Amino acid sequence: MIREVFMPALSSTMTEGKIVSWVKSAGDKVEKGETVVVVESDKADMDVESFYEGYLAIIIVPAGEVAPVGAAIALVAETEAEIATAQQQGAGAPSAAAAPAPSPAPASAPTTSVGLQQNVSRQNGRSVVSPRARKLAKEFKVDLNSIKGSGPNGRIVAEDVEAAAGKAQPAPVQQPVTVPAAPAPAPAAPAAPAPAAAKPAPTPVPAVALSGQTVPMNALQNAVVRNMEASLSVPSFRVGYTITTDNLDKLYKQIKSKGVTMTAMLAKAVAVTLQKHPLLNASYVESAIQYRADINVAVAVAMDGGGLITPVLQNADRLDIYSLSRTWKDLVDRARTKQLKPDEYSRGTFTLSNLGMFGVDKFDAILPPNQGSILAIGSSRPQVVANEDGLMGVKRQMQVNITCDHRIIYGADAASFLQDLAKLIETNPQSLTL
Repeated sequence: MIREVFMPALSSTMTEGKIVSWVKSAGDKVEKGETVVVVESDKADMDVESFYEGYLAIIIVPAGEVAPVGAAIALVAETEAEIATAQQQGAGAPSAAAAPAPSPAPASAPTTSVGLQQNVSRQNGRSVVSPRARKLAKEFKVDLNSIKGSGPNGRIVAEDVEAAAGKAQPAPVQQPVTVPAAPAPAPAAPAAPAPAAAKPAPTPVPAVALSGQTVPMNALQNAVVRNMEASLSVPSFRVGYTITTDNLDKLYKQIKSKGVTMTAMLAKAVAVTLQKHPLLNASYVESAIQYRADINVAVAVAMDGGGLITPVLQNADRLDIYSLSRTWKDLVDRARTKQLKPDEYSRGTFTLSNLGMFGVDKFDAILPPNQGSILAIGSSRPQVVANEDGLMGVKRQMQVNITCDHRIIYGADAASFLQDLAKLIETNPQSLTL
């Protein structure tokens, strides 16, 4: 029996995938559950496993090429005798890669469609990591970026991690692959410092090196394009508000030594406020409003090389600020190495976008697909203000601007939410630590 390996859908928004590398070569034996290919989706790179055992007879879409979801990318023969037939069947497909000379085969063999199962995210730098190796790396606290894989196509296997941890001797290197080193990650827009903290200068972009060039977008950038085009078809409106951050800044200085981040504090404040405003946490579906059972705050993170991703702080209203901060750090670290699982970036019910660290006063954010609201956060800076008695003083203030889906949310709804958010931040930020 010959089975068709097709491009899997690794996320709900994925329409095509790029073959990063084939872990198996044409003619290789394939075991059930064994990683066969590494695919770049619109949000992450994934090891992909086979549901069946057999022989990888022919590779139709080679490494570096793109195929739509559901398209055949290879053929797997159940027996060696069927390899030649599979080769003939796949030879007419575009970009087919020749397989080694096979054994004689019968004239025909039935063909069925076979899926691939998603395994785990890949390490940055295009090194493939086996599931056990990743587990051991976490257990032994070994940095996968520092390991050269000894498996097929440079794959990092368990023995490599054990050797790096001093538990065993390294395995002999097989079929090494030279992998270009990834550039150091650029600071992400949403990973905001405290509003009271000094603003770091943005990392300069080497624009001169790209002058006059046309650079193709990567999968993540193309996904952003599709999402933004879809978002702009939604009737939306924006409401701005000024929030005094003196008390929030004071609290942040008291607890930041315990690992608390300002991003987590803002996400927590938003989540707690959303408890009183479920409409702002809802989304539009055909002729109906979908109220969400959970409050999952997504925060936009700029990715090195272009594009952005929105790691999700799930149930942000229920987690304490310390757990929320640890979770956020883990999400950002794995987002920048493309290791997030689909449910860690696709289940947001409300989004934050923060450009405050760049000194931005205020900006408009575009509504994400399948959400009703997104909050844009500007920088906090000293402002001269007058109180109700006409006395002048200096307070730190930040501008926030919410974008809402006008099909389900109206101006008064958004204004009421911002009013309650400001009240929490200005008068009762201590409640965020409870």
